[in-house]
Amino acid sequence: MKIVLFYHSLLSDWNHGNAHFLRGVSAELIDRGYQVTILEPKGGWSLSNLLSESGEKVYTEFKENYPTLSSEMYDPSNPELGKYLQDADLVLVHEWNDHDLVKLVGNLKKEYDYKLLFHDTHHRSVTEEQSMSNYDLSNYDGVLAYGEVIKNIYQKKGWVKQAWTWHEAADTRLFHPMEGVEKEGDLVWIGNWGDDERTEELIEFLIEPVKELGLKAKMYGVRYPDEALKLLADAGIEYGGYLPSFQVPSVFANYRFTIHVPRRPYTRSLPGIPTIRPFEAMSCGIPLISAPWQDAEHLFNAGQDYLTVANGREMKEKMKQVLNDSSLATSLAENGLKTIQNRHSCVHRVDELMEVYEQLKQQEPSAIKI
Repeated sequence: MKIVLFYHSLLSDWNHGNAHFLRGVSAELIDRGYQVTILEPKGGWSLSNLLSESGEKVYTEFKENYPTLSSEMYDPSNPELGKYLQDADLVLVHEWNDHDLVKLVGNLKKEYDYKLLFHDTHHRSVTEEQSMSNYDLSNYDGVLAYGEVIKNIYQKKGWVKQAWTWHEAADTRLFHPMEGVEKEGDLVWIGNWGDDERTEELIEFLIEPVKELGLKAKMYGVRYPDEALKLLADAGIEYGGYLPSFQVPSVFANYRFTIHVPRRPYTRSLPGIPTIRPFEAMSCGIPLISAPWQDAEHLFNAGQDYLTVANGREMKEKMKQVLNDSSLATSLAENGLKTIQNRHSCVHRVDELMEVYEQLKQQEPSAIKI
């Protein structure tokens, strides 16, 4: 079976958290013996920024940490996709591709007769509705949406023929507990600042509690403005800058807990979507405390897999509990890890993808939730 995947970037996860899940899915498909071709545009902004910051070593580090993965670079101004799409059985196009590319792959479906799915892993269906509605998906078999609410938007607006819910998940090849590591600090947070989509929340649920409790904390990510760095410095929080995803498990192992701070669109308009970070934290066996978000699809077991809080005061109290109660911390880590292993690994998601593919081969009725 030949599968072709169009990503913004396989090589770079600089401000590109989707790369974590896409890499995990690709590796699982390859392990199952499928012929997998991964395409990314030359000059993509994520890889360009990563090369500017880290240099050519990123190519070597990628190969060392993802030995089975590689991508083909195409020229966005002259894609010449026929050589890649010929004999393809299944094609996935991630929504971080431009409108012209999405339309072209759809048009070529008539010539090469593959099953074609659009993969949406962002909040733009709500926050940038016009841009999303401009994608020409008329020749696509359907969309894989990483939340039930996004799937329903596609169906309600008639953007696609069919839609399936396909949540992100942890790549358990990479994200797993590391035993016997001595703790260096209390709290670690990994994430980008977020275009002012969660500034107030980061202050309330992370920066102020850390400052008031005097915790040893560190934050990793990119695109932190000067004002953010000043807030961190004032709270005594160390800033670690860009962190490659393959280093995340060892960083988690050095700290006693982490927290989840969703971006505002996910708490106000898109309930049920946790994004990739909680999956990866639980997969690494680190206790997790979450700022408010609604687990509308019952992906996890709140209170067992992770702790929830309603405000900064509760966050401070839960932080103290996790730090002072080793049995609670152990229970959270073990329960979260078990839930990932049982329900939310890339192995599970590839199983779901193959179910969708089999449905498409047999018939194309109304959407069926997975």
